[in-house]
Amino acid sequence: MRSQHEWTGIAPDALGPFDGWVRLVDDPQPYPSSTRVIAEIEGERFEMWSRGRAQQLRVRSWRGGEWILVSGERRALDAERAHRVAWQHVVGEFELDWASDTDAGGPVARASNRVRATIERAADALPEPDGALYRGLVIGDDRDQPRDMIDRFRASGLSHLTAVSGQNVAFVLAACGPLLVRMRPLPRWVVTVGVIAWFVALTRFEPSILRAGVMAGLSATAFLTGRERKPVRILAVAVTALVLIDPLLAWSIGFWLSVGATAGVCTVGPWLAERLAMFGPLALPLGITLGAQLGVVLPSVLVFGRLPLVSVVANLLAVPVAGFVMLYGLPAGLVAGSVPVLAPLLMFPARIGTRWVDTVAAVGARLEPDPPWSWVGWGVVVVVVICVVVCRPRPGTR
Repeated sequence: MRSQHEWTGIAPDALGPFDGWVRLVDDPQPYPSSTRVIAEIEGERFEMWSRGRAQQLRVRSWRGGEWILVSGERRALDAERAHRVAWQHVVGEFELDWASDTDAGGPVARASNRVRATIERAADALPEPDGALYRGLVIGDDRDQPRDMIDRFRASGLSHLTAVSGQNVAFVLAACGPLLVRMRPLPRWVVTVGVIAWFVALTRFEPSILRAGVMAGLSATAFLTGRERKPVRILAVAVTALVLIDPLLAWSIGFWLSVGATAGVCTVGPWLAERLAMFGPLALPLGITLGAQLGVVLPSVLVFGRLPLVSVVANLLAVPVAGFVMLYGLPAGLVAGSVPVLAPLLMFPARIGTRWVDTVAAVGARLEPDPPWSWVGWGVVVVVVICVVVCRPRPGTR
């Protein structure tokens, strides 16, 4: 298996002292007593851990894509740590002695960092932790979310909302819709792919957004060429292409969850929605939610040891509002961040939306039963769904 070969073949080509320029692969990730950042040194990725208040303040001001002049030492990782970070192509640890000059990087890095900085200024108009949640919903930046917020989103099955995916891409394209519909097919395709690529870069090439971006690009290409656009086929082609390009994606938990949820939404979701017609307008969202949960059951149980029972209701209550924040929040944030005097007014709807989503997560986490009762509850859900599907009236019968 190619991914296994790539995994076992990860090792640094060079260790020891290094003085020179490094490129930041991602934004610094803050932890309670340290900050982690991945840096590319002579074509290889090393993780840097900064400890100490002064150094952390300096490191946390860096942004992905920037170049930093540093001095330090490259070291090998222990086996356990190497196993945990291999999917990110990290081959070792860089012990930072000092850092001085900073370069803004290439045009893509500069542009994406300017947009992210504008969104961050807009988020400052919201009280915390609403601002952190807003950034997570709009651009997948969950670095500043407090631990208790992360825990309640996981316990309620809503953590996927802060992992940018197909829903975010769809809303970005929807926002560009008035411009795109006025274009001829080929220019429309070029602009569509460009917008998708820009948003993927803006959200730091996370596994879930890579999958969503490639699927959106394939769908746009199929529309241009008049080919069939079955979601399952597009998903299969996207996953195959991504894993061939980067075999280590096959070891990313985020990639598993993204692919599984999408597969469930594309296959089981519509099938269930058709058979749950008795629920009226809730049939489609209920079917889609159940399909997504079925798609992630295996990685959720294997990795996290649980599949939140309240996730079905929590998603029905939170996803529509989170979608509004995603759709409204990006253009509103860009204006609010550029014209700070308008920020309190423009960001008020986003504040209401984020507060609602966080409240649903908090209530869901509080109501989530502990095992084995959660599994008993899932058993009841499965039995009810089977009964509804089996007992539903056949077409032409009364």
